[in-house]
Amino acid sequence: MRIERITEDRFSDSLHLSEYAFQYKVPKEERKEVFKKVSKHQIYGIYEDDILAAKLHLIPLTTYLGEQMFKMGGIAGVATYPEYRRRGYVNELLTYTLETMKAQGFTVSMLHPFDVSFYRKYGWELFSNRLKTVLQQADLVMLEPTNGTVKRYDSETINVEKLNQIYARYASQFSGLLVREADWWNGVLDDLRIAVYYDVEQNPTGYILYETKDNKMKVEEFVPVNFEARRGLWNFICQHDSMISELEMITYEKEPLFFALKKQKTVKREVHPYFMARIVDVESFLTEFTFAGNETVKLQITDPYATWNENTYLVKNGTVNVTDDHEGALQLSINAISTALFGHQRPTELFEAGMITGDKNQVDAFERIIPNRPAYMYDFF
Repeated sequence: MRIERITEDRFSDSLHLSEYAFQYKVPKEERKEVFKKVSKHQIYGIYEDDILAAKLHLIPLTTYLGEQMFKMGGIAGVATYPEYRRRGYVNELLTYTLETMKAQGFTVSMLHPFDVSFYRKYGWELFSNRLKTVLQQADLVMLEPTNGTVKRYDSETINVEKLNQIYARYASQFSGLLVREADWWNGVLDDLRIAVYYDVEQNPTGYILYETKDNKMKVEEFVPVNFEARRGLWNFICQHDSMISELEMITYEKEPLFFALKKQKTVKREVHPYFMARIVDVESFLTEFTFAGNETVKLQITDPYATWNENTYLVKNGTVNVTDDHEGALQLSINAISTALFGHQRPTELFEAGMITGDKNQVDAFERIIPNRPAYMYDFF
């Protein structure tokens, strides 16, 4: 068995496997555009008798952790033909890709799981939930008015650079949102409408991406950078009360808007696990990561699929060193440290769940040095 990179002359092999595994069909006239998109991917595959048996896409991306940006390897398109399953091919591809990401300087990786437990085995852990909130027409009660204005756009009229500036300000409040390049925005906007909130000085401070269809409004992205934009965008949504009978909004789990709503009775909320993340290179990640305090913490990491991470790390006054002194170290897996440093699960929560073991004082110190910001992901790949 040999893993090889799938080059442009074999992109059709990869597409045929995706079509079969994920049960869709790309029209012939659209294939050129698909191949152009995947030309930015690193596609790795295993062939048997010149037939592609299994494959995986590595997408070079960048993610925000607060105001910091980290080089991130997105994993997508993992697929195997049924006759080649249960031969360990995906295991080999994931292990190979972790080694490849390490060699290429990726510090973190993300993926959207078909099965959370499957990818947990390889060190990826949940870091982002999505909240889907469904409200009825009667729930559309405006909040206090603002002094700003809302302007509507579509993908042809919007200034993507200005939109990205709003998005970047919003993303810097979270861990996990993607850094969006200009071509990525084309896929995000698609056929959606855009409404931008401007404050009294005409500074853009928030936007929504949405569609209205069949008496329903669906807000795909709700992106306010402050409370004024949050109110202004909500009031704009409420102005559609004569057009829609239902509103569906996709937001992060603790979006403050919903607590502030004047009507709460008929609001329906569904929280769904969404994306997983794992640290690829713990030493590099910890060295780059901006800690929130000057505590001293010792972390002993287990990572059977990326053994270069299996060390004890001394974090002291914001600096990181590998140490042979394991005494008093907290013991945790790559899964636990990944979700903790992304902020999805706090160290004290992981301690109570048995995913961190050690001295409670060390757990509390670990808690204090992790910035208190939410983790979230709007995109999909």
